[in-house]
Amino acid sequence: MRRLNPIYRTSLGLLTDLYQLTMAAGYWKTGRADWEAVFHLSFRENPFGGGFAIACGLAAAVDFLQAFSFDAEDRAYLAEQRGADGAALFDPRFLDNLAGRRFRCDLDAVEEGTVVFANEPLVRVRGPILECQLVETALLTMVNFETLIATKAARVVSAASGDPVIEFGLRRAQGIDGGLSASRAAFVGGCAGTSNTLAGRLFGIPVGGTHAHSWIMCFHDELEAMRAYAEALPNNCIFLVDTYDTLAGVHNAVRVGRLLRERGREMIGIRLDSGDLAALSAAARRILDEAGFPEAKIVASNDLDEYQIADLKAAGAKIDVWGVGTRLATAYDQPALGGVYKLAAIRPPGGAWQDCIKLSDDSAKTTTPGILQVRRYEDRGRALGDCLFDERAPVAGAPLAVDPRDGSRHAIPPQAGGHDLLVPVFRRGRAVYDPPPAAAARERARRQLATIPETVRRLASPGVYPVWLERSVYEKKLGQIEATRGNAP
Repeated sequence: MRRLNPIYRTSLGLLTDLYQLTMAAGYWKTGRADWEAVFHLSFRENPFGGGFAIACGLAAAVDFLQAFSFDAEDRAYLAEQRGADGAALFDPRFLDNLAGRRFRCDLDAVEEGTVVFANEPLVRVRGPILECQLVETALLTMVNFETLIATKAARVVSAASGDPVIEFGLRRAQGIDGGLSASRAAFVGGCAGTSNTLAGRLFGIPVGGTHAHSWIMCFHDELEAMRAYAEALPNNCIFLVDTYDTLAGVHNAVRVGRLLRERGREMIGIRLDSGDLAALSAAARRILDEAGFPEAKIVASNDLDEYQIADLKAAGAKIDVWGVGTRLATAYDQPALGGVYKLAAIRPPGGAWQDCIKLSDDSAKTTTPGILQVRRYEDRGRALGDCLFDERAPVAGAPLAVDPRDGSRHAIPPQAGGHDLLVPVFRRGRAVYDPPPAAAARERARRQLATIPETVRRLASPGVYPVWLERSVYEKKLGQIEATRGNAP
């Protein structure tokens, strides 16, 4: 089901940075436009100081690539761009070339909901370098943001220890698309639902919500407001109780709950949105239980995140459902994943592959050359580690793996089973993979997280999950680093 293009417009070819277009024009002018290239999309550090990430954003990327084109309006806009001398920036013949361009590349990617780690490819694009280059920015913005939010959601859900978490960050999100993407990614990461009704319709996410403080404030008093809401929507009664006096609000909710019960209905619960949530939830639980409402849920909100939820649970808070908005939908404590898209190999028509490496004084920014695949090794349902190998030299059995951080060698147990994480998504521009619904990606994330060691999943001081390089890849990388530095002027 297409989601992106109906929301925006038919052509999204200009969803890129200008330098991608200037490079594309350069490739065209120098005769390199159709050289075959391989790019990898990855991130350098696990987000939020954690030990893992949840891959997300592939469904949006597939939508984008299937409709990738430059229409007449796009090309007319580009024709208006000027260089430093005031002349046209782009050759009209290049713009004519764009008119016929579609995405013709192979694309392999990690499925949404997969647990992933720093420095391993989430997406691999192989095809004409001009087209590989033009889709870089869009792929990064989709995969970076949704992976970041899905990961944050997984951390929040983990802290809630089985309690449902509802995402309601639309009003604080970074614009319309930020809100929609965040709602979807949060669901993939484990949230039970969202307040965002458009996301609910587009992505099949359960939606929820009752009333805000403004409902209470527009009536003479709180009790009248709750009664009126119960009359209007008797099957949706979670009463917000902290507009004036929280515990008095709980007592008012009980009164209205009794009225509902007399009419054959049942109050769902109450919501706390301010104050000492641990103490107030405990007091509210006592009031509800003593009044005969032991099944009434206590929902809590108020700028929550995984750390506050963990602290509240440790303090004995009697909260059943967690509403998390701003700090989830905006990835409040880390606003960007920092994903990168780097050239790993290139070859001219009829020529041999030339592996490419980017060097840096910061070793974390030095790339790994080759046409890489990621293989995950597991033993009896427990993930042991991931190993990057070059698809041009397939690995059979358990390879000798190298930790790229220190060069130490690791023998993968022979009984460990391995499966490749990058799956075919496009072949020569034709989609060969239909991304499953968000609910299926959510279930995948749940299953995947259960295979990862608890030490890697914990919020504070997580353990390091092994991401190895197959020995020949590691040795080739070292050799290319030495050769490249030796040739530097």
